[in-house]
Amino acid sequence: MTITREQVLQALSNVEEPDLKKDLVTLNMIQDISIEGNKLSFSVILTTPACPLKAMIENACRNAIAYFISKEIEVSINMTSHVTTQKNTGVPGVKNIIAVASGKGGVGKSTVAANLAIGLSLTGAKVGLIDADIYGPSVPIMFGLEGAKPKATEIDGKTRIAPIEKYGIKLLSIGFFTDPDQPVPWRGPMVSTAVKQLFNDADWGELDYLVVDLPPGTGDIHITVTQSFPVTGAVIVTTPQNVALADAKKGIGMFMMAAINVPLLGIIENMSYFTPTELPDNRYYIFGQGGGQKLAAQLDVPFLGEVPLVKSISDSGDVGMPVILQNGNPMSKAFADLAKRVAQQVAICNARANSNTLVNN
Repeated sequence: MTITREQVLQALSNVEEPDLKKDLVTLNMIQDISIEGNKLSFSVILTTPACPLKAMIENACRNAIAYFISKEIEVSINMTSHVTTQKNTGVPGVKNIIAVASGKGGVGKSTVAANLAIGLSLTGAKVGLIDADIYGPSVPIMFGLEGAKPKATEIDGKTRIAPIEKYGIKLLSIGFFTDPDQPVPWRGPMVSTAVKQLFNDADWGELDYLVVDLPPGTGDIHITVTQSFPVTGAVIVTTPQNVALADAKKGIGMFMMAAINVPLLGIIENMSYFTPTELPDNRYYIFGQGGGQKLAAQLDVPFLGEVPLVKSISDSGDVGMPVILQNGNPMSKAFADLAKRVAQQVAICNARANSNTLVNN
């Protein structure tokens, strides 16, 4: 039988992208169609290499070709990706800035930021991580980089900081430039200048995602980052107890203020429950249960998932190898899944913003 390009596009127009609620052809996600007799090949351009629905979309495409054209066709599908963006982030080469924040300290925000950045990188994305927690930088410890000093490079006559690369991501922290044994007693303007330099004076190259580990609370650094650089979206980290949830709500409120207006990618509940090593099927909800989920439902933002209280997570950070890198550790898969959900929300956020731009224009 003879297959035409039009038949292929017509068949695939029946496959909907589950998050964006439009068909793959309308979204221009079908490319490189090649037909040789009974053999058909094409590429599906996903919005992120971390797409958690990749297998489902591929299967739907195969079914559409079989149902609307013929079951006899040999189909070869190249599932690839092009990370979307919606605006100039203010940092050359960077497509998306993801802020990781918390209303209060001690909820594991930096642990989530580190594992999230590596999780995105493991899917094939190009990722950077800025440790913007000026007063308590933790990236040097979590990545085993105490004492590391970034080098300066000359680019187009300007001096640029070369981020340190480890575990496949580019890293910058104020901790690389200060004495780890000394406090940083800086006033607001000094802090704002230092944070901007981590963005502006670095040679980040081409990045799909730049993850920013913000300090706890709602202060100068949050305002500096969100007002100086168009942030794609924010991830809020909380623990289940009411005190943490109340502070998380304030943090969310800050991002929703008209002067800041940063979309919420979702809420991650850390230390959700404790599971003893010797009793892997038991869950003990030490700090309460379901608080993060309730807060997400109350504010109508995505709930990205739970991370249990497991000693290996903190141990891995202390020895400079985030837990997501430990193959076979159940927490590795938990953080990998979280990274995919965050990437999914970034793609949805970008699609909405770009759709609104087209409508308004």
